[in-house]
Amino acid sequence: MLPIYDSRSLDCRAPLGAVERGSRIRFRAYPESYRVPLRGYLVVEFDGYHLESDPEKSVPRVLEIEMFHVEHCGDRELFEATLDLGAVGGGDYIGLCFYHFRFENDGGYFRYGAREGRTGGVAEFYGAASANQFQLTVYEPHDVPDWFGRGITYQIFPDRFARSGDKLRPNTPLCDGTTPASRKRKLSSWGDEPVAHAEYFEGCHQVTNRDFFGGNLAGIRDKLDYLRSLGVTTLYLNPIFESFSNHRYNTADYEKIDPMLGSLDDFRALCESAHERGMRVLLDGVFNHTGSDSVYFNRDGRYNSVGAYQSRSSEYFPWFRFSRWPNRYDSWWGIDTLPAVNEDAPSYRKFICESVVRRWLREGADGWRLDVADELPDDFIREISSSARDEKDDAFVIGEVWEDASNKISYSERRKYLLDGGLDAVMGYVFRSALVGFLRGDRTAEDFRDDLLDLLENYPPYAIKNSMNILGTHDTPRILTLLGVDDAAFAGPKENHGGVHTSPEHRAEAVALLKIASAVQFCFVGSPTVYYGDEVGMEGAEDPFCRRAFPWGGKSSTTNSHGSVSDEPKVTSYQKEILDWYRLLARARAELAALVDGDVSFDYTNGRSIVMRRALRRKGSTLTKSQDPNGADKKNENDVLLVLNASRSLQNVNVPRGTFCDFATDERLSTDGALELEPMSVRILVAL
Repeated sequence: MLPIYDSRSLDCRAPLGAVERGSRIRFRAYPESYRVPLRGYLVVEFDGYHLESDPEKSVPRVLEIEMFHVEHCGDRELFEATLDLGAVGGGDYIGLCFYHFRFENDGGYFRYGAREGRTGGVAEFYGAASANQFQLTVYEPHDVPDWFGRGITYQIFPDRFARSGDKLRPNTPLCDGTTPASRKRKLSSWGDEPVAHAEYFEGCHQVTNRDFFGGNLAGIRDKLDYLRSLGVTTLYLNPIFESFSNHRYNTADYEKIDPMLGSLDDFRALCESAHERGMRVLLDGVFNHTGSDSVYFNRDGRYNSVGAYQSRSSEYFPWFRFSRWPNRYDSWWGIDTLPAVNEDAPSYRKFICESVVRRWLREGADGWRLDVADELPDDFIREISSSARDEKDDAFVIGEVWEDASNKISYSERRKYLLDGGLDAVMGYVFRSALVGFLRGDRTAEDFRDDLLDLLENYPPYAIKNSMNILGTHDTPRILTLLGVDDAAFAGPKENHGGVHTSPEHRAEAVALLKIASAVQFCFVGSPTVYYGDEVGMEGAEDPFCRRAFPWGGKSSTTNSHGSVSDEPKVTSYQKEILDWYRLLARARAELAALVDGDVSFDYTNGRSIVMRRALRRKGSTLTKSQDPNGADKKNENDVLLVLNASRSLQNVNVPRGTFCDFATDERLSTDGALELEPMSVRILVAL
């Protein structure tokens, strides 16, 4: 049966998904005949409309387009209308359109709109009441390099991943000035617990994040062969520039590598060694705030510069906003050690774009992740991206956004950073929330499907193809812990959460759910992004327990390119099971073309079971196939089905009739339209 309207069906809308500015979009709706629809209207509301002196550039607030009756279709009537964006705002409109359908009959009128809580999908009848609107995303097309989305990303918290002893500098001062004893770094033994409690510091108790484990760039370089065994193609490094805290989000000097991490030569060597292995390096750009203890603010007076805190005549004074100089100033979330910068200051923008963004790309980096992108002006993000691409034509810029980035409102303004040539993509926190919610039982398979289909419909194609699909980051609890404990475990003060982890009786289930989660992550469109240690089942609640030191200690027989022995993680049997699974998933991405270039569809969803399909381009797809940039051998181009059961009982799921090969086991199986799945299990099936 035809739906009244389905924004994801070519029978109802063409083209599908987000559209380029100036596009023509055909809409078809099929209202029920018994409602006797005599006239129909496509009602479009332009978000961010503008009225200019030039009438041809004017964009209306609301546009009502009359729909033409085409034909009678059984118990339905077919109405059709076309929205010509080329005739709106001179064809330059970029932003969101919200729309619904209104029909009139002799008794009045009635409306159809999106289901509550949704921006797309099948329409719902609203009668004469206001309808929930569908979303149409209109974007400015721009060229985006595809190396990020086609590969596998590994996120590294530099202080906790690996350290090279011959490069360790535990007594390195923080800056070019004096370093009093109270400000020196505390070097912990590898494997110690991170400090979570407040310390007495500068007259009060505060969490200083000044316990360091000594992870460094040379250590990361030593482990590149291990990372290559996981199929990693992009290293995403949390901040590496000089700063006081172990997380380094309170930048002290954007032009210097933190001395405990190493030197400029160490950074260049890391990038060179990564590039030799076909890997790229993505840096973390913290451009919304600096540290109070920095070259630019210099509240503690320890740098040789004249900071904004010290003098109104400082060259850095325009970079900050003071309500009463020097002690009252804007800061990130009210944290006075993180003074917020004035991103509108021309000298600050020039410094970031020229001396930071471009400079570190010249030194070997390949792109930037922009911290708290919601708090950077859209035009500043465009400048950053333009500078990056001018310096390196295949540079990649991704933003930290926790919500649907296509319709995000920040500081009372609808953000366009994903639509106007600013960001190439965003971090996949929406993906993570949907998947974790499903696996923890808070959302059904149908909810999960619709969450992802909303993203596929709302995001420009380049943003979907390059999404950073995460299960966890340095800002979230570890995924294995999250899947193995309930909410009660996170009650009480954070410093009491050090012991939060899966219990032995729940561990098998948590591991099974992690294998399902990672399979979805690796089989969905975008770059599967592994937070360091998730591949060996590291555990931990929120920061700092999600930032423990990586468990090195297992020896391998291989040596890396500069002669040192490549360690393997020291793992238990269940951790080895997880590590082997991640390596299998990496092999699937390398060998199955559909997992990189294929369309995404859901063949079956029911309660706790899902069948997701990846298939190379078909008619109506918004994805395109591109060549493997590494010139790899021809891959298997058959359809791939991800079949999963997240319940605690056997389930029969509907699958197509045919013959398949289980990628993990090489088992050949024929199906007659159904497949029995073990509890908490997942299979990757390749059509034969």
